Amino acid sequence: MMNLAAFLSYVAVANVSPGPNAIISMSNAGRYELKKSIRFNIGISAGVFFVMLLCSVFSLTVVRVFPSVQPVLIWIGAGYILWLAYQTWISKPVEGGGKETSGSLFLQGALLQFVNPNTILYGISVFATFIVPFYQSLLHLALFSAFLSAAAFVGTGCWTLFGSFFRGFVNRHFKLVNGILTGLLVYCAVSLVW
Repeated sequence: MMNLAAFLSYVAVANVSPGPNAIISMSNAGRYELKKSIRFNIGISAGVFFVMLLCSVFSLTVVRVFPSVQPVLIWIGAGYILWLAYQTWISKPVEGGGKETSGSLFLQGALLQFVNPNTILYGISVFATFIVPFYQSLLHLALFSAFLSAAAFVGTGCWTLFGSFFRGFVNRHFKLVNGILTGLLVYCAVSLVW
């Protein structure tokens, strides 16, 4: 059975920690009205869904074709999570907004996921380490992809809705926030291999 606490911790931390999706969502909150900036978040969610489907099929194929690779994938996933923990620990607050965007915010959010290494590595690590060892039907993989897509929407939605407040809090208390997120990531990595 999947370690549900580690899985949910990893999903939560991955979706609320600062990355391209979160930072652009927060930046959009300051530049656009809420209705328009939410389009970007819906686009992120749609893009994440399709990237997660691709990552699930990739992970399932690797595990089925090379079953002996599964323990290696778990160690690689744990190593990646520890690398994320380190990057979270040393990160500094982001100052200022991003470049002004134009065009469809939905499409920008969706397409960003196909070139966002964080999303791709997140998808491969979450499926290879938490999901595929226990659930391998296409229905389960699609349901987990939908769940991860919804989690991405909630995470980026928080950055959008509370952009100004969240940004100020993180900037003032970034070491505390980074410490909590780092601790949760280390817990996830350790629980994978023990």
